Amino acid sequence: MKKWIVVGGSAIVVIIVIVLVVGLSNLGPIIKKAVNTYGPQITKTEVKLGDVGISLFSAEAELKDFFLGNPRGFKSPQAMSVKSIYVNVDEKSITGNTIIIDRIEVAAPEITYEKISGTDNFQTILKNVEKAVGADKAAEKPVEKVKEDEGKKILIKNFIVTDGKVNLAMSMLGDKTLSANLPDIHLKDIGQKNGGASPAEAFKEIFAALYAKIKSPAVTDVFNNGIEELSAGARVAADEAQKQLETVSESAKEQVKATTDKLKGLFGK
Repeated sequence: MKKWIVVGGSAIVVIIVIVLVVGLSNLGPIIKKAVNTYGPQITKTEVKLGDVGISLFSAEAELKDFFLGNPRGFKSPQAMSVKSIYVNVDEKSITGNTIIIDRIEVAAPEITYEKISGTDNFQTILKNVEKAVGADKAAEKPVEKVKEDEGKKILIKNFIVTDGKVNLAMSMLGDKTLSANLPDIHLKDIGQKNGGASPAEAFKEIFAALYAKIKSPAVTDVFNNGIEELSAGARVAADEAQKQLETVSESAKEQVKATTDKLKGLFGK
């Protein structure tokens, strides 16, 4: 029997998978604690989850208002927010060595892509995640609390992201906003090649795929065109301002001359 679980926040899918191993009866409080406590240790950013509703009889959960903050040095208040993610788990596989997840669907993520000093917020978060899960052996020790259980693997048959939106944040834009639609993502058979993947490996693959879509031409071309239009508009405004300044200057010169002539007449010079 397969049951639907609604969860918030694709950036912590690895934690959610681990929680499923623990058992469905304590799913709600365990997930919320895992996200709010250990999420920041993984991403090195603020991570929080809002309300959690659990139905023990149907094994359905609803987690709302997932928030992923930005790393230090970035000015925008968030990297991503997600209202909900739908997860269809094969309940029979939970007690086995490989947990089978038929479907994870992320609905309408709101993403802020911020570029500063030759890097961006998602690249920075991805590097933090790789360090946290032990990809970089020279980096800090992986977070103990989120280490996968020995022998436990997962197989995700379908991972889907739909209706996402990417907002560009750059200092040169000022208060202007540029937005682009995030291309839909559909990853298949994550972990199948090796008979299952660790939750950490699956998470890295998912986050890397998300970052690749953010950097894809479908998104960056929209941003580049928008920046060019804004630049062209700024040049036109600057030219018009210069013309107005020149006009004002000529008018001011004439007024000064007229005033001088009047003074000359007044003093008889």
